[in-house]
Amino acid sequence: MTSIASAADTAAIAARLERLPISRWHIKARIAVGAVTFFDGFDQLMIAYAMPKIAKQWHLTTTASGWVIAAGGIGMLIGSLLGGRLADRIGRMPVVIGSMVLYSLMSLGMAMSSTLALFVVFRFVQGLGLGAEVPVATCYIGEISKARHRGRFVLLYETIFPVGLLLSSIASSWVVPHVGYRWLFVTGLIPIVLLPILLRLPESPRWLTARGRIADADAAMTRIEQEITASGKILPPPEPVPAGAPARAASLLDLFRGRYLRHTAVIGFTWLTTFFVNYGLTSWLPTLYTGRFHVSLTTALHYSVITTLVGVVGCVLVALLIDGLGRRMSIAFALGLAAALLFLTAAVATGSAFKVMLWCSASSLFVFSVTLALYLYTTEVFPTSMRALGVSFGGACGRLGAVLGPLLVGWLLDHGALHTLFAIFGAIALAGALIFGLFAMETKEKTLEEITA
Repeated sequence: MTSIASAADTAAIAARLERLPISRWHIKARIAVGAVTFFDGFDQLMIAYAMPKIAKQWHLTTTASGWVIAAGGIGMLIGSLLGGRLADRIGRMPVVIGSMVLYSLMSLGMAMSSTLALFVVFRFVQGLGLGAEVPVATCYIGEISKARHRGRFVLLYETIFPVGLLLSSIASSWVVPHVGYRWLFVTGLIPIVLLPILLRLPESPRWLTARGRIADADAAMTRIEQEITASGKILPPPEPVPAGAPARAASLLDLFRGRYLRHTAVIGFTWLTTFFVNYGLTSWLPTLYTGRFHVSLTTALHYSVITTLVGVVGCVLVALLIDGLGRRMSIAFALGLAAALLFLTAAVATGSAFKVMLWCSASSLFVFSVTLALYLYTTEVFPTSMRALGVSFGGACGRLGAVLGPLLVGWLLDHGALHTLFAIFGAIALAGALIFGLFAMETKEKTLEEITA
């Protein structure tokens, strides 16, 4: 049976973390965990760029292609929920490491699949790992960061995910036309080399404290402090911080009780709408360009690279601005601008692949930034004992959107007009902007314990 940390224990560990200057240790941890997240992003988008070849190989309709894409999304949805529950029970790092190993091995399985059914099974299982890794990794990075400039610290780490998307699109634009999609999935095995580095990272001291493992938390903190002081940094004395919510075992139902009900509803709806738009568009753009506008595969992939590149720029901008503007304004304003651009796409840009690329790239500047910022915001509004569960619930809602979005696109491309598709995405983005802008709480520059006190 897990013991419960006292308020004094929680406050003491938090105070020791808050006094740490940003150091090489922080950067090392951010790079190591970020590399895992990089390959998560790299692997997630491979399916979009391989889809034109896969559809041709197995003679798939657009609706059937949508289900192949959605198989991974369904796995990610389930993985998000399972990963959060495991991370709150057994720790952040075991889940990050296990998820990485799982999605890497499944990528190799996809490369070697001889039938569509086997490919879809491997894609689904890969989704379990992909869905679990990012929310839990974000919890870890958020828990080792301090209140001051936490938004920038966490989001600059998170930017590695869209960079993974970008490099996936660049690699795919060469690999798929020249050597085939199977070799693209073989590269998904690369993250295994990170295993020795990850095994040396300490567990989150905040999580250890929340589980009542005070001696382990003290040992982890001492190890971190010694590494920082060995690099020449001088640690100031700890200053008192609020103890936060009482540490206790949490269940999924706790997300829907008391003060957390509002946070859960706002987060779930915003994740759903944002990922619906983001993945509905990005997972289909190469196929849309080749199937609807009949451009070459190489051109289609290059167009998709541009869209992803603009999205990465948006991620960097939100990382630099979110501590000044605040979470609520950054997320609501970006979603509102994305909605406006999608409505304009529906009105004026559905006549050519080039116009669609330009307007979708403009909207990706804002949609990508919101996708990133939601991870940060969700880690902040839940206490340590249920943080991974809360982030994973948000991630699961996002994955539900990532399933429904591609399915809607596949169905509309078979049955509806292109301008209707972009109008629907605009309306969904606008709904997300309104709900978040009206009901989200502001969390900037507060300690995690202060937010949940």
